Amino acid sequence: MQERHLYEYAIVRLVPRVERGEYINIGVVLYCKTLKTLNFLYKINEKRILALFPEIDLSEVENHLLSFDKICKATKDSGLIGQQDLASRFRWLTAKRSTIIQSSETHPGLCSEPQSAINKIFEEMVA
Repeated sequence: MQERHLYEYAIVRLVPRVERGEYINIGVVLYCKTLKTLNFLYKINEKRILALFPEIDLSEVENHLLSFDKICKATKDSGLIGQQDLASRFRWLTAKRSTIIQSSETHPGLCSEPQSAINKIFEEMVA
């Protein structure tokens, strides 16, 4: 039997009008300390988003999500946050904020393979 590892995840939400509190789940960020993993999956379902929020600028949404992805991957253009350790990057990505991209509270789980875990959560909560 494979060893199971503790992970934390949060759902990433699009909140086009912060004052209304309405949102659509558009991604998942997952962190596993023991396996030194920080993953991010997202999907921009244009048809669904525009049906609910026709005034939204989808290119702005895409830019925000690309920034999240760069921070997760610690790319050279991810800024100071992207150069922090995995835990610090995860905490920054899941911190409370009042912008159009927000995350849910964090949730724990156990997995033997983080990619499988994030794929499952993504299918259940986003896709």
